[in-house]
Amino acid sequence: MLRWSITFLVIAIIAAVLGFGGIAGTAAGIAEILFYIFIVLFVLSLIFGRRSKV
Repeated sequence: MLRWSITFLVIAIIAAVLGFGGIAGTAAGIAEILFYIFIVLFVLSLIFGRRSKV
């Protein structure tokens, strides 16, 4: 998921440089949402992955 976030961020940067503001904004928004989902899932896996299995 982090790979997709970075991909959309790169697309947003390239679109912004080329002057496509709408596409850049959309790609940046998607990248931001994917990044936040990644962070939440990462933290949850750290919390629940530490539980001992008895």
